[in-house]
Amino acid sequence: MRKADITRSTSETEISLSIDLDGTGRYDIQTGVGFFDHMLEQLARHSLIDMTVRAKGDLHIDDHHTVEDTGIALGQALARAMGDKRGIRRYGACLLPMDDTLVRAALDLSGRPYLVFDIGFPGAKIGSFDTELVREFFQALSTHGGITLHIDAIRGLNNHHLAEAAFKAVARALRDALEVDPRKADAVPSTKGTL
Repeated sequence: MRKADITRSTSETEISLSIDLDGTGRYDIQTGVGFFDHMLEQLARHSLIDMTVRAKGDLHIDDHHTVEDTGIALGQALARAMGDKRGIRRYGACLLPMDDTLVRAALDLSGRPYLVFDIGFPGAKIGSFDTELVREFFQALSTHGGITLHIDAIRGLNNHHLAEAAFKAVARALRDALEVDPRKADAVPSTKGTL
């Protein structure tokens, strides 16, 4: 069973998170940050990862700690749920259009974290949400999930569309990379024999 539960408690946030990599994209997400909840719902729905998230953070300061720590917990949950990564396809990519926006995501579940994030948001806010937090989330996810992750906006004019297309593109790439390859279901996808 490719499932994991993570609890993260700091002086800034309290997070409990559970995922099932072999789900159907069901979600139950409450972080106290409305736009971020919407993005995590997109991530769950389009990756087909069942996801439950409860986060309580120091929102009286800002959304930063809640968003970043949720990324940390989700990365840790992904790493735990993948186990030795036996049978996975490992690589995933998606070119995702959303109205004015076209975003490309490509990833490798290599165990070697690296983020390239090239999305130039035209504005600093989406409602009350800081657009810079999109990168912070993906940095935390990449680092703690051991994911090489590239996200590029090929074009886009609208902050909301750019952020949502990024989350959906990463979700679709994750879905492909996490899928069990029926031709190599018993093998780790590396000539090294380990990831």
